[in-house]
Amino acid sequence: MTTLPSRAGTKGVPRAARERQVLAAATEEFGRRGYEATTVAAIAARVGVTKPLLHHYFGSKQDLYLACLNPIGDRLLDAIRTAMAAPATGAPPTPLRVLDALFTALDGRREAWFVLYDATLPPDSDAARRAACYRRAVDDLAAIGAADLLQTAESGDPFDADALKYAWRGLCTALVRWWVNHPDQSPEAMTQRCARIFEAGRTILSAGDANT
Repeated sequence: MTTLPSRAGTKGVPRAARERQVLAAATEEFGRRGYEATTVAAIAARVGVTKPLLHHYFGSKQDLYLACLNPIGDRLLDAIRTAMAAPATGAPPTPLRVLDALFTALDGRREAWFVLYDATLPPDSDAARRAACYRRAVDDLAAIGAADLLQTAESGDPFDADALKYAWRGLCTALVRWWVNHPDQSPEAMTQRCARIFEAGRTILSAGDANT
C-alpha cells in the first residue's frame, strides 16, 4: 500500500485545511447523531475524501472522536473559568457571564456541546473516559458557582447546591439544543434572551412572594 506524504492533501487542498474540514464535519456528525450512529464513511463522504484517507489522517473512529472532543473540551473549560473569574465593576451576574462564554465558545460549532455530552460512547473506552473527565471538570466549576450563588441567598444546604448544579447542566443543554435549531441566533442574542428570561423569572417569583 502506498503511504501518503505527511503533508499531502487531496484534490489540491493542503492537508491542514482538509483536516480542518474533516474535524468540522465529524464534530457535526458526532454531535447530531451520537458516537454510536456516526460512521467514518459518512464523514468521509461529506468532506469528499475516501474512508482510507480519513483513517490515514486520524486513525480509528475513536481517535477521530477524540480529535473533535479535546479542542472543544479545553475551549469550554477555559471559557467557563474566565467567566467565573473576579468580575469587573458593573459586569453581568456570573450565570449570564458563563452562558455568554458558552455561546461564544460554541459559535460555529454548536453541536460540539453534544459531542461532550454523548450518552452513546462505548463504556470503558478511552473516548468515554476522556469525555467523563471533561464533564467532571465542568461539573466542578458548576458546583462552585452553585454554592456561591446560594451563599449570596443565605442558603447553605449542600443538597440545594448539588441540585442546582444538575439543573444548571440541564438548562445549558436545553438552551444549546434550542440554539442549534435556530441557526440565525447569535451568541449575543442568546445571552440577551437568557437575561430576559432570568429577569422574567425573578419578576414572577417576586410577585408570588408579594401575594403570600
